[in-house]
Amino acid sequence: RIGGAPWHAGRAYAALGADARFLAKCGEAEAIDFSRELETLGLPFDLVVGSETTAFSFSYDAAGTRTMHVDALGEPWREEELRVADVEWLHVAPLLRGQIDLAMLSAPHVRLDAQGLVRAPRVGPLRLDGDFDRTQLRYVSMLKLADEEAEVVGEVDVPEQIVTHGVRGATVNGTHVPADPVDCDPTGAGDMFAAAYLVARADGADPIDATGRAAAAVAELLR
Repeated sequence: RIGGAPWHAGRAYAALGADARFLAKCGEAEAIDFSRELETLGLPFDLVVGSETTAFSFSYDAAGTRTMHVDALGEPWREEELRVADVEWLHVAPLLRGQIDLAMLSAPHVRLDAQGLVRAPRVGPLRLDGDFDRTQLRYVSMLKLADEEAEVVGEVDVPEQIVTHGVRGATVNGTHVPADPVDCDPTGAGDMFAAAYLVARADGADPIDATGRAAAAVAELLR
């Protein structure tokens, strides 16, 4: 099924009435189906067609711990495909390391999902490691990390660092913000959180308030 930030974050942007536009990439075999599904969000988008779609399979145990497997690797973005001129708030969410070079992007506020730094680009069981180019972070003003990603990334110099803890909420720049636990499939919750956080910040909320608003929005969307 369709996944990734264009879909899961897109659901949040649509629900929150955001002035958002999406840029997504997939393989030719999925292009028609994915385009039709993205159209249901009711927001403008551009779908770039490459050779293959990045694909995962995954499962959750009773405690909510996710196990992931990389099934296919999509090709990296090319600079001519990244049509993001005149964007103030940019949400960047590559699925694996090396899929996008942040130097090809430009915006006053760039929010990066750390999965695009620490997920090794190889087929097989998903592996996280710290073998990423730290100079890429010079282009980032907001970095979202899951707990396991934060352990790998370590200390970084980014103005806003948001670490999500699943049902336990999130921590922004060292301040913990609780969440309202929801008993349901959490697939896409991280992408939804990232979108809702960015919407709140663009509306003028400070990082702590934006984290609380994002957690509440995700709980509502999952319900």
